[in-house]
Amino acid sequence: MINRLRQRLLADERGSNAAEIVIIAPVIAMLILILVAGGRTALADNATQSAAYAAARAASLSRDAVTATANAEDAARRAMNNAGIACTTLTVTVDASGLNTAIGTTGRVSAAVNCDVNLSDITLPGVPGNRTMSSTAASPVDAYRERG
Repeated sequence: MINRLRQRLLADERGSNAAEIVIIAPVIAMLILILVAGGRTALADNATQSAAYAAARAASLSRDAVTATANAEDAARRAMNNAGIACTTLTVTVDASGLNTAIGTTGRVSAAVNCDVNLSDITLPGVPGNRTMSSTAASPVDAYRERG
């Protein structure tokens, strides 16, 4: 009787490994895709913050608002390219009113960077095709430099 019970408990289970893999494989694939989407989003957010700081710094070194805007856009594009982030749309908005302050007072120049990151190649339910990353930074203007 005990031998029959032992044989029944140790019965042949040859198909169960394949069934387990069929059930677990899609779950593992979804977890990997979630990690890829999260990593790509985090890298793009970090690059957008760096681009905003670079744009604000480049704008604060300029003499007038037109040059500040052009320098900020160039600095932001270079920062995003150096980070390896390809934005479908990159917009840089500069507030260069701090360049007009009187000599002896410290002005502030700010830059806002928006980058649309393409996530359409990650085919996962709930992950949008594009995600907009936004960041703002400010940089002081030298109080005693020559104004343009």
